[in-house]
Amino acid sequence: MKIVYRVILLFMSVAFIANCARTGRPEGGPKDENAPLFVNSIPPYNTVKFDKKVVKINFDEFVTLKDLNKQLVISPPMKNPPLISPQGSPSKEIKIQILDTLKENTTYIFNFGNAVQDNNESNVLENFKYVFSTGTYIDSLETKGTINDAILQEIPRSVNVLLYRIDTAYKDSIIYKKKPNYITNTLDTTNFKFTNLKEGKYFVVALKEEVSDYLFNPKTDKIGFLTDTIQLPKDSILVKPITLFKEIQPYKFVRGREVSKGKLQFAFEGKQKDMKIQVTSKVPENFKSVSKFEKNKDSLNYWFTPFEADSLNFIVTNDFFSDTLTVKLRKEKMDSLSIDISPKNVLNFRDTVFVSSNHPIMKIDTTKINLVDKDTLAVNFTTLFSEKENKIALIFDKKPSEKYTLTAFPSAFQDIYAFKNDTISVKFGTKKVDDYGKITLNVNNFNNENLIVELLSGNKQDILVERQLINSSTKVIFDLLEPKKYTIKVIIDSNKNNEWDTGNFLKKQFPERILYHKELTNFELRANFFLEETFDVE
Repeated sequence: MKIVYRVILLFMSVAFIANCARTGRPEGGPKDENAPLFVNSIPPYNTVKFDKKVVKINFDEFVTLKDLNKQLVISPPMKNPPLISPQGSPSKEIKIQILDTLKENTTYIFNFGNAVQDNNESNVLENFKYVFSTGTYIDSLETKGTINDAILQEIPRSVNVLLYRIDTAYKDSIIYKKKPNYITNTLDTTNFKFTNLKEGKYFVVALKEEVSDYLFNPKTDKIGFLTDTIQLPKDSILVKPITLFKEIQPYKFVRGREVSKGKLQFAFEGKQKDMKIQVTSKVPENFKSVSKFEKNKDSLNYWFTPFEADSLNFIVTNDFFSDTLTVKLRKEKMDSLSIDISPKNVLNFRDTVFVSSNHPIMKIDTTKINLVDKDTLAVNFTTLFSEKENKIALIFDKKPSEKYTLTAFPSAFQDIYAFKNDTISVKFGTKKVDDYGKITLNVNNFNNENLIVELLSGNKQDILVERQLINSSTKVIFDLLEPKKYTIKVIIDSNKNNEWDTGNFLKKQFPERILYHKELTNFELRANFFLEETFDVE
């Protein structure tokens, strides 16, 4: 009996000890909503004449570091990043091992952002910083401001903001080659704040970087800047927001390659302007070629009638560039002709019926194309070739509540390779006029500027529905609109080229202003609904 009693007592003791060793809050207790507290550090916070290689920061409870690589900003930046531990396991201590040689008479800020969290409930110690100085005092000046984007309504998060001291060594090219004197980050807001700054003049730059190396890479990064330098302590608040934009890269031809037999593709970088491809090889008398730019891609497609040859020589030119190249011809298979007719089912009044193909269509036999209404009566139409894409528009008068059948019989279309289509037939119908809405916009163009008024739709409001150009106060009407969400955007076209132009850092050129109508942003337009709004452009 005594043995049984001892076994039971031993089991209860082990269970009690195990329960006491369990971390976290007891079941049923109140939820911990308090952030961890900074207790002390070695060396202390705001230490001057700092000369240590290791820093230990202590907290009142176990903490973890979340997204440290994204959250931590060290200002001024270090050439060799420090080692910070622990990562991945809870601890009451954060250890910073400094590997870099520190600058003299400099205040350093380790801004952990929102990386420090308690282990149990992930409560965040917001904007936690550790500060020290290698000099005899801590710099204490501040400045703050906001970020916006030239195009996007939703401002990008985690934008790096950089300060460069204006001295004899400063040049505009410094942002491509050398890290700044100070860095901060917007994290998950549109606001930024610098602390512990020295007195002096600074140039401000914002970068939305693919890789946070604090150097401007025009191919991948967005940039924003203020033309005027700031003077501290005077400019503690930056009134003007910094606008981010993506520069257009200089044109550069990349390569040419064979995609399939009779089709080549020429890739380039930057904005192409008057780019031309000319074959310089000896070709047969019946040689034909067609070139078209790939939509939304930096490439030019080149179709040609094949002949016996191992390669083709070309010269690629535009206004200021010329290059020669040779493309090897090895493909043996040629793609067959593929044709698609759209739209299908519903033909909205703003829609155009298009015949799209994978090869350039060279001949159309309209006698083999039949368009009839619901009473099988022939509908007159005309055809129009697209200059930019491999498609042909069929233009005809649409009637409300009508049904149409379009049939393309064999050999109605013939491509560059003399391939012809098989029979294609599609049906589509129109709706009643009452099924559509209308937006009337009274634009007050106070300065009589050249304006591009755009109506956008789509999940990201990136589909252009209609564009109108005006240069005075007037009424802009968008009619026969499908019931869906729309956004109204106005571009102030300063250089009068009828398109939006981005900025350029070295030229100190800002992007053209874009204004969004506050009430007509992602606005849901209903059927048979007529909306009238005013848009003041100043």
